[in-house]
Amino acid sequence: MDHDPSGPTPTWLEDWVHGDPVAPPASWGRPGLALTFNLECAGCVGRAVPWLKRMAPRVGERATLLAVHTAYGHRTLPRDQVAPQLVHYAATFAQLPFPVALDLDGAWAQAMGAEGTPHWFVWGGAGALVRSVYGSQENALTRLGYVLEDWGVALDD
Repeated sequence: MDHDPSGPTPTWLEDWVHGDPVAPPASWGRPGLALTFNLECAGCVGRAVPWLKRMAPRVGERATLLAVHTAYGHRTLPRDQVAPQLVHYAATFAQLPFPVALDLDGAWAQAMGAEGTPHWFVWGGAGALVRSVYGSQENALTRLGYVLEDWGVALDD
């Protein structure tokens, strides 16, 4: 994890394109999980986003879930070229049950210490960043599954 949790927290996300805006983690009063992804990332749209969508009903109100589309590690495009496709993807194609923010220039993901996409950030109930996981293959999703089990989420299919 490149972001030092004891250091300054990056400015929270402000550009929400799907769902209700999510306040910063310190205000949640419960743990949370954020996925940084990019629509041009095969591992993101093929594994990470579907996994988070499958977990959302199981997590319910136990934790805050959100996704952040980021340009970090990818092409930086103008908002008018990214937002319409992202809104269509989140609302119509994938029908995501959690909010989605837009990190247009990748600054938030970079400040958080993302290694690329997909990258996951886990916050504890008090709002402190407690874990950072890069990837969407089995080992990364297994580690995230352990986090969800710690939150009391049943993972049995």
